[in-house]
Amino acid sequence: MSKRLQVILVDEEMAEIREIARSEKTTVAEWVRRALRSARSSVPSRSRQQKLAALRVGSEHAFPAADVASMLDEIEHGYGIQDL
Repeated sequence: MSKRLQVILVDEEMAEIREIARSEKTTVAEWVRRALRSARSSVPSRSRQQKLAALRVGSEHAFPAADVASMLDEIEHGYGIQDL
């Protein structure tokens, strides 16, 4: 479902946005949607406290892992890259 959003701008702002949209060969509406998506994506989805809590929980577990050289050898073997 789509929703309509009404935004009141002063004439100078609207003229500038129109010109930018025109220069990008798009409509003002599409330019505004892109600007809002961009602004929304720059806002963290979780708070700093939530991220730190997730790291603390994850660090309580011990998972087996090979050393770096062994892992790289396995990756290269998987790609079919043998000792040259």
